[in-house]
Amino acid sequence: MGYIDDAFELLKKNLEITQTESDLAQTRHRLIRDHIKSEWSTVNDFLTGSYDRKTKTKKLKDVDIFVVIDPDGPQGHLASGTGTAAVDALCKVLKTGWPDVTGDDYVALVEYAGEDVASYEVAPVFARKGGGYLMPCGSGWMATDPSVHADLVTAKNKDCDAKFVPFVKMVKGINREAGDPISPAFLIEVMALELVSPPFGRYRDEIRWFLASVADQITNDWPDPAGLGPDINAGVGAAARQRLAGTVRGWLETCEEAILQENAGKDRSAVETWKTLFGWRMPRP
Repeated sequence: MGYIDDAFELLKKNLEITQTESDLAQTRHRLIRDHIKSEWSTVNDFLTGSYDRKTKTKKLKDVDIFVVIDPDGPQGHLASGTGTAAVDALCKVLKTGWPDVTGDDYVALVEYAGEDVASYEVAPVFARKGGGYLMPCGSGWMATDPSVHADLVTAKNKDCDAKFVPFVKMVKGINREAGDPISPAFLIEVMALELVSPPFGRYRDEIRWFLASVADQITNDWPDPAGLGPDINAGVGAAARQRLAGTVRGWLETCEEAILQENAGKDRSAVETWKTLFGWRMPRP
């Protein structure tokens, strides 16, 4: 392996959640889930989101949890109210165990201020007839099925020789280094599921090709892969989508500069250029 290959291997390693971080996250999410089950009647609870799909990057935050409410239990009446009311009810339960709990239109957020393993997003949901779940969405509820998302990522990762998940983490790393202009970051996964195809080449080439495609297509509507919920970028207006396209083109130009430097035999300069995209996540070999 060469100097740039080594740099990308270090990048891959640095984006992985460490065992210590994983152990702490598991301890905390189990405490949260057990606390809710001690107060509410539920039929299931499980991890979901990018943490469960292994596409979460460091620093670890926003671990997603679904709590499936028993429709015949004391909290079953929440199904006939607003999603916001269900989140508020969950916040009240969680605040008896964690002081830093807030809610939005979708989830209750448990935060650990000032720590790397810092937050947990808990959604109170109901099982949906026909499959999937109904989760809060402001005054209403929206259909979703995270198991479909997980299955798609697993299949794509297998087709790409186990390189798809690290690749997604790398692109998310670029996004996070830039201040998360692509939001939700799940949109990156959704676009990658469609735009990345086997055989999978070098990470740096795949990143360049992906960003070139994204620059042209991020202005499009990107549907929920499960075919249940709203478009993943439904909340992003036309002007904002155009700005994102410009941002991605800037990233693409940096990728192309780094690859030109590599082709000219300037490996160390190429790594320095890549570092402008990845920041601390890509150390020098």
